[in-house]
Amino acid sequence: MTTGGEGGTIAAVKLVANPPNRFESTQRERLEPSSRVEIQLFEDDTYQILSRNDSPDLPFRWSVNPYRGCFHACAYCYARPSHEYWGFGAGTDFESKIVLKRRAADLLKQAFEKQSWDGELIVFSGNTDCYQPIESTLGLTRACLEICAAYRNPVGIITKGALPVRDIDVFKQLQEQAWIRVYFSIAFADDETARLVEPQAPTVSKRFETMRILSEAGIPTGISVAPIIPGLNEEAIPELLSRAKSAGAASATCSVLRLPGQVETVFLDRMREAFPDRISKIIHRLQEVRGGKLSEGEFFSRHHGNGTYWRCVEQLFDVGRRRNGFIEDDRPVPRTFRRPNAQQSLFDEEESRES
Repeated sequence: MTTGGEGGTIAAVKLVANPPNRFESTQRERLEPSSRVEIQLFEDDTYQILSRNDSPDLPFRWSVNPYRGCFHACAYCYARPSHEYWGFGAGTDFESKIVLKRRAADLLKQAFEKQSWDGELIVFSGNTDCYQPIESTLGLTRACLEICAAYRNPVGIITKGALPVRDIDVFKQLQEQAWIRVYFSIAFADDETARLVEPQAPTVSKRFETMRILSEAGIPTGISVAPIIPGLNEEAIPELLSRAKSAGAASATCSVLRLPGQVETVFLDRMREAFPDRISKIIHRLQEVRGGKLSEGEFFSRHHGNGTYWRCVEQLFDVGRRRNGFIEDDRPVPRTFRRPNAQQSLFDEEESRES
């Protein structure tokens, strides 16, 4: 793993702050004030790009993550602990030490050429946002999407980014010849609150505008109201669903906050700083919907809460979904996968027979 040269380092945005890394046997205590955060790029020389998901409560098995770590710096991001595998921290390291997979598109093409690949749905951003700012320079996500379009492989995307507008041409290819859905993760109704929790992500307004542009271009879009943070943003659900419908979204999903590993430490520290007058309510509501705990890691339980209060939240979401005409599409993702070389061979054989 080496430091990347593209993009270099940019001005510091905050002080370095990471909870202890669970994989390190020793912990270091600073004798001087923390240094300022600087963005650093690292390269991952991985030999495969498809990540297999064996979680039985998720609707997909394969994902592509061109980047590890995420500049958006969302306080609640469940992917933070994955950065600890690299010897980094789950705090500011996660949002400032970005690991990129420069060979992502080539590796995806190699995977598609294997006879064992049969064209299952691939989800982009199963771990960190595939449209975070560095994508505008490196284009790793776009290159992978172009491979998917060439092979007609179905694609699902979930993002907070505004950059998807750049790739409408590729989305149209996938929509016409394969299958695509683009979900926007939007958990807050106002930009001010969102900025406190998602400090470096595009504004809520920008995300809805991006959704509208894609929808008007004929690309199926949806909203993921996630995470729902009881005591902070559940009251925004009706407005979010209404705005998503106005922006052309066809479907809507939601899930409750998860705090795996050191995410709990990062999230609570930042909420205490951002919402000192509401932190007690947030903690109380989380414990109320999690049976006295702050988080739940069990399959089929981790994405939703329980108890009376959570049932009220679910009802609020269900009423808003029905009122805005969102429907659940249970149809299976079509198998449209075709290898370009195989298509050409069939064409050549047909020409030979006709001549």
